Amino acid sequence: MRALQAFEAFGRLGSATAAAIELGVTVGAISQQLRKAEAEAGLRLVERKGKSIALTTRGRQYHDNIKAAFDALREAQARIERSRSEATLTISCLPSLASKWIGAQLFDWQSSHPAATVRLIGDDAEPRFGTDEVDFRLTYGDQVTRFDHRTELFTDWVVPACSPALLARLKLQTSADILDAPLLGIEWNRTQGAAPGWDDWATHVGVPRRKASGEVAFSMSSAAIDAAINGRGFVLAQLSMAAEDIATGRLVVPFDIRLKLSHPYSLAWDPAALEKPFGAELRRWIQTISHRQKAISAPLAD
Repeated sequence: MRALQAFEAFGRLGSATAAAIELGVTVGAISQQLRKAEAEAGLRLVERKGKSIALTTRGRQYHDNIKAAFDALREAQARIERSRSEATLTISCLPSLASKWIGAQLFDWQSSHPAATVRLIGDDAEPRFGTDEVDFRLTYGDQVTRFDHRTELFTDWVVPACSPALLARLKLQTSADILDAPLLGIEWNRTQGAAPGWDDWATHVGVPRRKASGEVAFSMSSAAIDAAINGRGFVLAQLSMAAEDIATGRLVVPFDIRLKLSHPYSLAWDPAALEKPFGAELRRWIQTISHRQKAISAPLAD
């Protein structure tokens, strides 16, 4: 079996060195096992080509025959390893959503489910269920259509916000005066579409854009919100992400004029996640806090 294992690894990886690294042995040990495999098969399986060795024609045929069996063994091992972490639920979501929205609330859910282990991953890339070790994915816009099992959560709104110190210095008279203040922009990844910008907000309030000094743009909403907290300018903050900062006074909203995002946030899941302990409960909880957020973010008139 050791000889067959070395032969399979050599044929799959293409070199004795790579096979030795994978199996944790020396190159000499791989060469010795290849000779044993040839002795057992009664065939010449490898041949030297210059300074390297390669499979012979018979060797390639033999390798094709045994490869499926080793693939099955590796898959069986992978399943065992996945089952060891069966009680772990992994949520993947956009980085800003992880740090500014679901992250803090997740402690509340976990405290009421002390036997559950939850991993939160902030990632722009969409996972592949069944391949990546991810159970749930919170995403934005059309990205969710690539998943078979999904549901819409909520559509967020943005509002102009800044630090109390900056507001005290500016002494704004009207909402249009915000456009003369230092402005912080947000530029999302192209796959997510465009974030609402200051031109959109100016049109929404019915005034021309009066661009003052240069605008600093961030690729992450959370970074733009943190810059606003530090007094760097006004940000069009998503209410799902800035609610706590507004509630604690780190951010203030001098004019509560909200602009709706063009797409909703959605939840997708691997059906196998619902068979795990607490999987169905976690999905219901995410939907519950999303319904609550939908009510908080929308203007009262809406």
